[in-house]
Amino acid sequence: MKPTYWIYGSLGGAAVLGTWVLFVGLPRWYPASSPTPTANETPAGMPTDGASVEATLFYISDDGMQLVGFERRLERNAELTAQARIILEAQLTEPPAPLLSPIPPGTRLLNFYLTERGDAFVDLSEDVTLAHTGGSLEELFTVYAIVNAVTTNLPEINAVQLLVNGEEVDTLVGHVDLQSPLERNMQWVADPDADPALETGPTPLAEPALEVEPARQSTI
Repeated sequence: MKPTYWIYGSLGGAAVLGTWVLFVGLPRWYPASSPTPTANETPAGMPTDGASVEATLFYISDDGMQLVGFERRLERNAELTAQARIILEAQLTEPPAPLLSPIPPGTRLLNFYLTERGDAFVDLSEDVTLAHTGGSLEELFTVYAIVNAVTTNLPEINAVQLLVNGEEVDTLVGHVDLQSPLERNMQWVADPDADPALETGPTPLAEPALEVEPARQSTI
């Protein structure tokens, strides 16, 4: 009988030892490490590597009479001001043919500011005025290509004011009032759903009509 008791005792001791190792020893020897983000997790406020977003940019139609929206895939950044810079830099680049750029050549984005109430300030180099062709319609295209690109793609931004070399300006070339932030205005943008066969000519807002009251017409 004694050998049997010895065997049972050994088995019981082994069971106790195994239980201790499993629930006490292992947690001490291998403490739990902090969980690491999975491949689909991104820290808040950080850009997503390799991610992109579809943005609408605005260029001049080949007949020079209206703006048209053009979809492009751009880098996505979770930080609002950084995303605005990405959109603006893209807007300043040359469009695909036959579209025309509403931005004077050489124009650079110098800075971008955003207020708590959602007003943005876009600071451009002086090329936006010095290299401008002039004309009220052309100035409207320049101003609202930028204003619409920001406000259309970033709903958090309500209005945009243009600066030149860090300074407020009355106008770019004498037609559009830039003394306060401007809201999105799609009046000069072609309707993508319009039937070309029904179009009888350019938009009714001709250049002479704009020059009658240039500052007010720009904020309709």
